[in-house]
Formats: sequence, structure tokens, C-alpha cells
Amino acid sequence: MASSALLTAAQYLTTHFGEREPEFVHGELKERPMPTFSHAEAQAILVSLFRQLGKTHRVHGVTELRLKMAGDLFRIPDVAVFAGPRPAEAVPSSPPLVVIEITSPDDRHQDLLQKLEEYRVWGVPHIWVVEPELRQLHVYTADGLPRVQQFELPEFNFRIAASELFAEPI
Repeated sequence: MASSALLTAAQYLTTHFGEREPEFVHGELKERPMPTFSHAEAQAILVSLFRQLGKTHRVHGVTELRLKMAGDLFRIPDVAVFAGPRPAEAVPSSPPLVVIEITSPDDRHQDLLQKLEEYRVWGVPHIWVVEPELRQLHVYTADGLPRVQQFELPEFNFRIAASELFAEPI
């Protein structure tokens, strides 16, 4: 899914890509799968919950924001959550508190694992994966990608169970 033509980061940042912006990985454009309805619904629920949490805590939940992880590495998580002041940069270069990737049927597992590991190495403390088609939640760590029944941020008294996220039939 990558183009063979290499670009510079400056070219990537100044190019308009249309409806679905690709990620930029070491000079190559990486297309992102088109989301399904269940993907979009999970994304909307999650960002809504973080926007609600932002009313009582200093957190900022956003969707599909470019993150500058290195000079030649820009990723676009489905949801990013920042703690503290709102990021001043249009393209943040500091790790958020949480990144959430929501899988689509045409995602490649290897590509997902590569991206999750990049987030971990960059310093993202909470890396979550939602699989709407399977109605499952996972947390990525250096030890792997175990399935969990809920996502948690104890410092913010935040929890969301799989049963809450997938309450409506898909």
C-alpha cells in the first residue's frame, strides 16, 4: 500500500491528498484503510468520551491528527488523547497520553504491529487497539498485544468496557 516515489517531509506536509490522508513513513506514503461504519462509530464514541472527560480534567481527545514522531515519520492515529495544556503545534511532536487504533477489515496485522511499536518506542504511555468487527479491545505493550475487557486511565478515573463500546449491535 506504499507508493514507490520518495518524498521529503516538507513535501508531505504541503501536499493536499484529498479525502483520506496517507501517513508518511521514511519517505513513503502509506495509505490508510477506509473505515467501516463500525470503525467510525467506535471512533466517535471514544472521542466523545474523552471530550466529556475534558470538562473535568485537562485532557484533549482528537481524531486523525498528524503526529510528527521523527523527521521522516508521521503517523495518524484514529484517536489521540493529550493530557495537560492543549498542544501548541499544529502537528504535535511530543507523544500524547493515549493513541487508539481502530482496525478495519483490510488492515494488515504486520503493519498494525509496526505502527504500535513505533508509538511505544516514541514514548506513548497508553496504546489501545479496538477491533469493532470482533468486538474486542487490546492494549499494546513491550510484551505484546493482550486482549482486555476494558481500557483504563486510573489517574483520571476513566474506564470503558468492551460491553459499553459495543453496546449496539453492529
